[in-house]
Amino acid sequence: MQQEHVVVIGAGIVGAVTALQAAKAGYRVTILEPGEPGGEQAASYGNGAWLSPQSVIPPAGPGTWRKVPGYLRDPLGPLAIRWRYLPKVLPWLARYLWSGWTEARVLKIAQALRPLLADAPARHQALAEEAGVGHLIVRNGLMYIYPDRAAYEAEALGWRIRRQLGFAWREVERDELRQREPSLDPRYGFGALFEQGGHCRNPGAYVAALVQLAQRHGAVLQRQAATGFRIEGGRLKAVLTGAGEIAADKAVIAAGARSKALAAAAGSRVPLETERGYHAVLAAPEVGPRIPLMPSDGKMAVTMTETGLRVAGQVEIAGLEAAPNWKRAEILRDYLLKAFPGLPRDLPAERIKVWMGHRPSMPDGLPCIGVARDSADVVLAFGHGHVGLVSGPATAEAVLTILQRRSPDIALEAYDPQRFD
Repeated sequence: MQQEHVVVIGAGIVGAVTALQAAKAGYRVTILEPGEPGGEQAASYGNGAWLSPQSVIPPAGPGTWRKVPGYLRDPLGPLAIRWRYLPKVLPWLARYLWSGWTEARVLKIAQALRPLLADAPARHQALAEEAGVGHLIVRNGLMYIYPDRAAYEAEALGWRIRRQLGFAWREVERDELRQREPSLDPRYGFGALFEQGGHCRNPGAYVAALVQLAQRHGAVLQRQAATGFRIEGGRLKAVLTGAGEIAADKAVIAAGARSKALAAAAGSRVPLETERGYHAVLAAPEVGPRIPLMPSDGKMAVTMTETGLRVAGQVEIAGLEAAPNWKRAEILRDYLLKAFPGLPRDLPAERIKVWMGHRPSMPDGLPCIGVARDSADVVLAFGHGHVGLVSGPATAEAVLTILQRRSPDIALEAYDPQRFD
């Protein structure tokens, strides 16, 4: 029997693991990626590097609507909306606010995210070891840090929901925090430690290694951008590219923030938006955290990586085409210096590398995982927002069950691409 041909569009973390799993399952696999797998063009390259099963709380919650005027007024705040982009993003923004309007809605989203993130550090470690880069996955915990217990308790909703879902963490008081993180600014006096968490020491290199592993299993990488599909009678016949058609039996759209037009080409009009994120990396840091930290005042992930001390965060709603606002990366750098007083104040520019990328985000904080409206041969797998890296393996496993038309291990209804119709 002839092998079915699956074209995986996109070589980020979701596309890389999907291609690998499909090739191992016996499919003939082609990966379409115009850029370098694991390269700087991808959100998978520049994320906060956290493998955090507890990241189930969506960005919008009860009362977030009250902050929208501030988001518009402050172009350098932790979440900002560019005025000229506001008319275009208003429908998405309304759905975004509505999805977190009540605690019950936030809990429902968290419950849906839970299985995508469960056991993520172990899943990633197994994949990395198989790819020969096991050293890139570290499982020594993650910690949220606060000035004091009162600041921690002010975020009670998120902690309450995590506890409802069975998460456990250790509360770290001031003296223990000083012992654990001696280089941290003493203004931080409380921490919430997730000992089961992990991180990736080089997300870009990790994704590149997974693509190479998929190729060793027979996948073919083509440096092309997909532009659409030829679908006849509900069956996929070919994936369209600028260089012509690629005959295909199945296709997976895993192109991150650039998936919207491809989904529409297969009949699924989804409200996908880009949450632009930034990072700054300090090469050869004099001091830094022993485990990844997230300070409550900066809302950024601070993680030691192979290339230096990475501080990642910020959300900017400005679309795919607007130029970066590098002042946002400078803000992250300044937060880093405040958090670690042992870092020099007069850092030369060549020691800091900045980056901006596009988180593919759905307004309800849940990805799209399911078949396209015009053909069940086209599978959508994008829109993971802030949890793309951590949820990559579970997403790929879900996609494989769809390709094979068998019952998935986790319920997929919450991720249905048609849920906004």
